[in-house]
Formats: sequence, structure tokens, C-alpha cells
Amino acid sequence: MSSKETAATNQLLTLLESRYAIRVIWALRDGHAQTFRLLQDSVGSITPNTLNTRLRDLRAAGFITHGSDGYSLTPSGQDLFKRLSDLQAFAVRWVASQSKKK
Repeated sequence: MSSKETAATNQLLTLLESRYAIRVIWALRDGHAQTFRLLQDSVGSITPNTLNTRLRDLRAAGFITHGSDGYSLTPSGQDLFKRLSDLQAFAVRWVASQSKKK
């Protein structure tokens, strides 16, 4: 991997490692716009300040947008979610394998 690719990967991981960033993306996965309040309920246990910060970061990164109906994923955000959804299948297999070890 080139240094440019490594830097791009590190930049994305830094954003996604931010508290609740992946949860916000996950909450918007169904394609329906959500108001701030609904999104806060969907993410769960997130403070309004933290949600505002995460929304600002994800909007700046081009993963979410805000329209008259609320927040939703951009095409880039949908592409990211599609790639993250592979993580769910992996997680299920991984948890099952961990249970067998016990």
C-alpha cells in the first residue's frame, strides 16, 4: 500500500473511530431521513452536543446530508454503509467462533 493510500485509510479510520460515528451511519442505513431528535433516539445514549459534533464531522466528510426532512446518507455514505455491512456478517461469525472456544 502506498503512503497516499495509507494516509487516506488512516484519515477515514480516524473519523469512524470518533465516538458514535458508525452508529450515526448505521442509524441512517434504511434510507429514510431522520430528524435530529429521531436520530438521537436511534443512536441511543448520545448527548445532543456529541450528536451535533458527529453530524458536523460526517457532513464535512460527505457521508450525510441535511434536507428539509432531516438527515440522510449521501451516495458516498450509502457506499460506506454497504462496505460496513460486511462487518455485521463477519461479527456474527466471529461471535459464534468465540462461543465455541468457551
